[in-house]
Amino acid sequence: MITLGIDAHKRTHTVVAVDEVGRQLGSKTTLATTSEDHLTLVRWADRFGCERNWAVEDCRHLSRRLEADLLSAGERIVRVPPKLMAQTRDSARTYGKSDPIDALAVARAALRHPDLPAAQLDGPARALRLLVARREHLVAERTRAVNRLRWHLHELDPAWDPAPRSLTSYANIEAVTIRLATMDGLVAEIASDLAHDIRSLTERERALHKRIAERTAVLAPHLLALVGVSSLTAAKILGEVADVRRFKDRNAFARHNGTAPLPVWSSNKERHRLSRTGNRQLNAAIHRIALTQARCHEEAIAFLKRRTEMGNTHSEARRALKRRLSDVVYRNLLLDAEPIRSAVLEQAA
Repeated sequence: MITLGIDAHKRTHTVVAVDEVGRQLGSKTTLATTSEDHLTLVRWADRFGCERNWAVEDCRHLSRRLEADLLSAGERIVRVPPKLMAQTRDSARTYGKSDPIDALAVARAALRHPDLPAAQLDGPARALRLLVARREHLVAERTRAVNRLRWHLHELDPAWDPAPRSLTSYANIEAVTIRLATMDGLVAEIASDLAHDIRSLTERERALHKRIAERTAVLAPHLLALVGVSSLTAAKILGEVADVRRFKDRNAFARHNGTAPLPVWSSNKERHRLSRTGNRQLNAAIHRIALTQARCHEEAIAFLKRRTEMGNTHSEARRALKRRLSDVVYRNLLLDAEPIRSAVLEQAA
């Protein structure tokens, strides 16, 4: 079995082939990153035999097209986290850093860790993630515009101070625009332009929110049934998880989202501490669910009460709730996995 490690870049890709024990057999660097260059890599790899695996450093903004071309050619690909690649490179006898050295480290890391996730073609989860990212960008742009508008309104009239979070309402923006139309000067003109931009951004954000809600209702009905899970939270979870079936069990999922505590004990004293690793976007989504349930869900309130009576602090009790919610989210994502698979097949057809 031959393993081909790939160090992917924006303009070139470097491939190193190794045998079963990690000995280098050959290397090649593409001149570009087009589909034709990717098929050239497949033809070059044929010299080593048909029994082969490809290992790509998990930088999907650089390797997405490469992975799609290799998968279309019938190749098997695993994704190697950059951390594992760096550790393998540092443990080697070679010094320095170059594309061939990194590609060799990717291949050897794949040999050391045979249970790495296999790459697959993007499905509806990525489309949902792109929509969520676009909406978050629009919200950030609107927040900056609102902050600038507030300063201009203060300059025009120090007593003019709209209520917090009120400038995303169509009625309030319209009232500001009408009042600005009665004022003269460059500051009023710029403020009027900002008010127009805020309205436009709000319209686009709400249209995206509607699209996200419609897609999420189809892809994650069981996830949406959980208390504290809105369409935006469910979309964030789906986009970050991609395919829940790539995790071998609920514990692996908890480790990925950072809700599993880290063991730090030595000798006979067992201790755990808060994990700050894992996908922080996914961790934040579970945190929002926990905060909502702690406020209005009877089972979560009772659970937190039991934990505090056991001697846990409020923070420790909330972390325990997040760990339990991770298992619930994992179970519901598995229930929703079949609609996602059907949507992928429909999209491919």
